[in-house]
Amino acid sequence: MQFVSTRDAALKSGFGAALQQGLAPDGGLYVPDSWSDAAVDLGGAPLDLPGLAERLLAPFLAGDALSAQLAGITHDAFNFAAPCVALSGPGKLSLLELFHGPTAAFKDFGARFLAAALACVARGGRPLNMLVATSGDTGGAVAAAFHERPGMRVTVLFPCGLVSPTQERQLTCWGGNVQSLAVRGTFDDCQRLVKEALREPALRERFDLSSANSINLGRLLPQMVYYAATSLALWREHGERVSFVVPSGNLGNVVACIWARHIGLPIADIVLAHNANRTVPDYLQRGRWCPRASVATLASAMDVGNPSNMERLRSLFPDMPELVAAVSADWVGDEDIRRRIRLCFDEWGKICCPHTAVAAEVYARLPEARRRAGPWVIVATAHAAKFREIVEPLIGEEVPVPDSLVRLLARPTACTEIPADLAGLRAELIP
Repeated sequence: MQFVSTRDAALKSGFGAALQQGLAPDGGLYVPDSWSDAAVDLGGAPLDLPGLAERLLAPFLAGDALSAQLAGITHDAFNFAAPCVALSGPGKLSLLELFHGPTAAFKDFGARFLAAALACVARGGRPLNMLVATSGDTGGAVAAAFHERPGMRVTVLFPCGLVSPTQERQLTCWGGNVQSLAVRGTFDDCQRLVKEALREPALRERFDLSSANSINLGRLLPQMVYYAATSLALWREHGERVSFVVPSGNLGNVVACIWARHIGLPIADIVLAHNANRTVPDYLQRGRWCPRASVATLASAMDVGNPSNMERLRSLFPDMPELVAAVSADWVGDEDIRRRIRLCFDEWGKICCPHTAVAAEVYARLPEARRRAGPWVIVATAHAAKFREIVEPLIGEEVPVPDSLVRLLARPTACTEIPADLAGLRAELIP
C-alpha cells in the first residue's frame, strides 16, 4: 500500500517512510491512496489485541519492509487491556477503558506502536529526534514509549501552565534521551512549532526529524484496533452495529474510529465530544471552517482550537454534506463537566476524568430514542488519577492511583521554558 498527502496525491510514500517523515513534504498528512487495499475479513477473528492488530494492520503495511516485523511490533505495543465495561441503566451502554497502559491514557497504544515500528527501521546511523506537541497526555505516552531506546531522542513541547500537575510531572520526569520544553503559549503554538521544525531545512540537515503526534500514521492507525475489538465483540453479543461517543481534540482518535468503520467494521454512529474549544461542532453546524485560539478548560488534553486531523476528515469526506452525514458533534462547558463527573460517580460508580465526562455528557444529551436504538460506547481516554485536583473534590473521595503512575510521580523532574517561536526551539535542539 502507498500513502499520499492530503494536499497533493502525487506525493506518495510507503508505510515505513511515512512514519519517519511524520508530515508529507508539502505539509499535508498521509492517508491511504486506496481504501480497497485495506479490506480484511475479521468476521471470525479472535479478539485479543495483538493478534487482531496484526490482521487489521497487515494491509496497510503490505509491500513495506516493516510488514515482516508486524507481529513483533503489535505484541510489543498491545501488551495491556482495553476492557469494555457495561454500565447500569437503560439501553445497551458501555465504557471503553483505554487508560490501562503505562501512562494511563489512550495515547499509550499509538505511542508504543510507533516506537516499536521505528525501532525496526534502518536509518543509516543518524539518531532520530521525535518532536511531539502535547496538550497533556500525548507527550507522556511518547516519552514512556521511546525512553532509553537506542538511536532515538524525544523532544516534548507542552503549553506552560496549561496541563494538570500530574500531567506535567509525566512530561518532565524522564531525562536521558527525553527533553521537555515548556512553551510560553498554547497547544496550538506547540503544534505549529513542530510543523515548522519538520519543514526547517537547517534542522532537517542536522537531524532525522519526525513527529509523534497523531499527524503521524504510526500513532493513528493502531488506534483503529481497540475500535475493531470493541465493535466486533458487541456485534457478536447483540447482532447490532455499535455507536461511539469519542472525546475529541486534535481528532486523531476519532479519525481512527472513522477509518475503522470505513474499512467495514460494524460501527454505526460516531459522535465527537468537545470541550469549549468548539471549532469542530461549529464547523459541522455552520459549514465554515474557522480555527481559533484554544482556550483552557478542565479537559486540558482536548484544548485544541485548530485540529490537524481535520485535513484527514475532509480528505475522506470532501463534500460538506458527506461529512455532516458521517459524524456529529457537540461541546460541553466546564460546569457541565463538573456536574457529569459527579453523576458518573453517583449513577454508575465510575470515577471519570474530565475528558470522559465530556463524552458522557454529550451522550446524555442525545435523544432517548437514539440512545435506545442500539449499543453505545462512551470512550474513556484517561485515568482520573491524572486529574485528582479536579475530580476528588467533586466526588468526595480520593482517586486510586495506578502503580504505573505512582512510579512515574516518584521520579525527579526537569524542563526548560522557551518562547513560542521557532528560534527558541532551534536553540534547544542545536545547543
